[in-house]
Amino acid sequence: MSNPFLKQVFNKDKTFRPKRKFEPGTQRFELHKKAQASLNAGLDLKLAVQLPSDEELNDWVAVHVVDFFNRINLIYGTISDNCTEQSCPVMSGGPKYEYRWQDEQKYRKPTALSAPKYMNLLMDWIEVQINNEDIFPTNVGTPFPKNFLQVVKKILSRLFRVFVHVYIHHFDRITQMGSEAHVNTCYKHFFYFVKEFNLIDTKELEPLKEMTSRMCH
Repeated sequence: MSNPFLKQVFNKDKTFRPKRKFEPGTQRFELHKKAQASLNAGLDLKLAVQLPSDEELNDWVAVHVVDFFNRINLIYGTISDNCTEQSCPVMSGGPKYEYRWQDEQKYRKPTALSAPKYMNLLMDWIEVQINNEDIFPTNVGTPFPKNFLQVVKKILSRLFRVFVHVYIHHFDRITQMGSEAHVNTCYKHFFYFVKEFNLIDTKELEPLKEMTSRMCH
């Protein structure tokens, strides 16, 4: 396995790793395979994200959210050695954008944190959501909560911030590892998906606006 990106991804000592997989045999796993097949067939990403005529929107969104979480988790994991309290004392996307953390437990008010601390809290927070059967039911047919898309919008907006931080502060490391094509494809897939279903406010997308206009036509 000569690709340093893959070596990092499969290094079992890494903090960041895929947190949830779809169990073979479940209907959700079949849907996951369908989404993957479109990508593997080299289908245009804009078309690959579109809702198949025989699928429910919430099911399609749920599968993609879990998949994006796992992929973005791994991307951050590959550069996490370079994202430290010293190098990134503030979770930001360049000088114009700073992200503060807020949750229902310890940080009830938006709080400035270092990037690695923010990332740890973010990944743990998402993991709790996607492993909660009341929010992300495993089997197709189990009803989703009424606020499902609201929850998803918050998850995806926060995951977008990982892309912002990685692209603006750590892209040299991604390039050094020869992983930019992989990361760019993942970003394009994510961007087309959130645009297709209107899952992120346009103002959240501002920090990568110029890059996105070049990359996603």
